[in-house]
Amino acid sequence: MDITRALFISQEITPYLPADTLSTLNRDLPQGVQENGIEVRTFMPKYGCINERRNQLHEVIRLSGLNIAIDDSDHPLIIKVATLQPSRMQVYFIDSDDYFERHSSKELEIVGNPAENDERLIFFTRGVIETVKKLRWIPSVIHCTGWMSALTPLYLKKIYANDPTLKDVKIVYSLFDTPMVEPLGERTVEKLKLDNINVKDIPTLTGIERPTDKELHQLAIQYADALIQASPDVDPELIKMARDTGKPFMAYPGEDDYVNKYLDFYRSL
Repeated sequence: MDITRALFISQEITPYLPADTLSTLNRDLPQGVQENGIEVRTFMPKYGCINERRNQLHEVIRLSGLNIAIDDSDHPLIIKVATLQPSRMQVYFIDSDDYFERHSSKELEIVGNPAENDERLIFFTRGVIETVKKLRWIPSVIHCTGWMSALTPLYLKKIYANDPTLKDVKIVYSLFDTPMVEPLGERTVEKLKLDNINVKDIPTLTGIERPTDKELHQLAIQYADALIQASPDVDPELIKMARDTGKPFMAYPGEDDYVNKYLDFYRSL
């Protein structure tokens, strides 16, 4: 496949959040892809602990203003953007006073309120997709990393399957070993049903009182077009499930020259 544009949907990116394995990969990989001549956009939640002045975030008025209905309540979508130096890579932030403005530390913010983390996932997923549509920017590949992005393959295949902007895109999902601290709330399946997701389409969540990151990863495996082991210590059961699908799978590429390995994998799809 010829790759001209790559969209990265990330749970966290450094320097907007403190550096760790996940946030560093989510910075370095898109930058490396962009350095290879591919047009890149990245998205992450605008957590309350991110300092807007220090990181020079500003609201994109033409992209903001959409209301996203979740569980019969409307939640305004706010889009902010920053330019990551020195690569000049644009990072878009999905912001919400209802879901991402409550805590002052990375740990508290990403953990969130377990009772509404399902809503945060839905809001983030739909916010990214609707913003990409407004941008009229059609990616060749969408790469999702972190449990915060795990609903994206489901929504792209079931809610946006016939959208001309996104219907032909290849969806890559990275399996990582960064867990949720708390399971989702008890009404997760009910809230997805209100979003026109059929219960038969979410078997890994059905019958689970409070879904965990493992069930979210399993759901992403079901709907992604290709899968990557992005860290060395991923749950072996998830690795087996990914391999057993028969979909393109890339084992952990290591820390050396991994950008070229990712690019080769994208092109093979």
